[in-house]
Amino acid sequence: MNRRTFFGTAASGLAAAQAQTLPASDTVSLGMIGVGGRGRSLLRTFAVLPGVRISYLCDADQASLERAARVLEEAGKPMPATASDMRRVLDSQDVDAVVVATPDHWHAPATILACDAGKDVYVEKPASHNIREGRLMIDAARRNSRIVQVGTQSRSRPSSRKAIDIARSGDLGDILMAKAWNIQLRDNIGHKPNTPVPPGVDYETWLGPAPWIPFNENRFHYKWHWHWHFGTGDAGNDGAHQIDIARWALGVDWPESASGMGGKVFFDDDQQTPDTMNVTFRYGRKALIWEMRIWTPYPMEGQDNGVAVYGTEGSVHIGRWDRRWGYKLYDNKGKLVEHNDANDESDHHMRNFLDCVRTRRLPEADISIGHISAIHCHLANIVARTGRTLAFDQGTETIVGDPHANLFVKRRYRTHWATPAGA
Repeated sequence: MNRRTFFGTAASGLAAAQAQTLPASDTVSLGMIGVGGRGRSLLRTFAVLPGVRISYLCDADQASLERAARVLEEAGKPMPATASDMRRVLDSQDVDAVVVATPDHWHAPATILACDAGKDVYVEKPASHNIREGRLMIDAARRNSRIVQVGTQSRSRPSSRKAIDIARSGDLGDILMAKAWNIQLRDNIGHKPNTPVPPGVDYETWLGPAPWIPFNENRFHYKWHWHWHFGTGDAGNDGAHQIDIARWALGVDWPESASGMGGKVFFDDDQQTPDTMNVTFRYGRKALIWEMRIWTPYPMEGQDNGVAVYGTEGSVHIGRWDRRWGYKLYDNKGKLVEHNDANDESDHHMRNFLDCVRTRRLPEADISIGHISAIHCHLANIVARTGRTLAFDQGTETIVGDPHANLFVKRRYRTHWATPAGA
């Protein structure tokens, strides 16, 4: 599929979506799938937005369900139904859309199943666990005329959108390069033995279609990010945000190549994913640099997670300073000429999703956008795992002339009801 075909497919999907019957009322009934740390945060936001009813809470951990129920109780909201198996949520006629905040390995299976069940989807970043899954998510959204929003909130944040407008306006001259970085201090998680599954945890459901391995605390709550079966490391965790902003500012889609390095150079613990990366993506004359060090207690350019966009006549930095969202604009002598510290971290992205559920317009972070950004995260990980420069074929979304690297474009699934068809 070439670029023209890709965006033509997106446009035809939009037309089909707009033709769908709107909800019977302005109230959108949500099923929350995954209500751990991030899911609970999303629940707090969605539950108090106008025109939203939380109809289902779903999680494989009973303790997470109980904590989520307390969030609704504190907000004065009625108690919804609960389940450990998402199929109960997807079968419910009382659910218009689902919010997927599971570990990464469930993002694509849950989204595809939800689309096939006629539900719209808000799915956390990164969109997918691997490159192939992202394409299957787009296919599921389009064939079912479903709204699928990826949780890269900067796509709806007013200050970020204004910074992108500056980058794309021509005022900075010729934009040739952007840098995205994640420079922060993560914890050493140590080494822990496998243990019995804790009471209240439906581990079989938590694993889903991922290959079976024994339960281990260092592969469970949040720490699953650092294991290849379930997570995508910090490239997919935090990098999904910064890389998305950087390529948005550059105005680029699929990279032609990815090169650089990555690996574990600092932590001696159970993490499998890299703690260090420096990967460059090329797009003809343009380049995007992704830099990651999760063992440093100090920021870079005043930000632990940030983006810098470089033009021939100036630059703009996008992110947070002192925990306030905004941007900094510099002239061609490196002088700061504007600092917007709007501190506009809010519910814009969630509201955009709900508006699109009602109007059937494509959302700001449609799955087609989230998929291309996730490809960058996955390619960075593949560079780290192979140690090689990768040429990328945007038509087939595979790596050119490297059978070993192409093994990481997909994943191995066990036999399971949620395994995506065509994966």
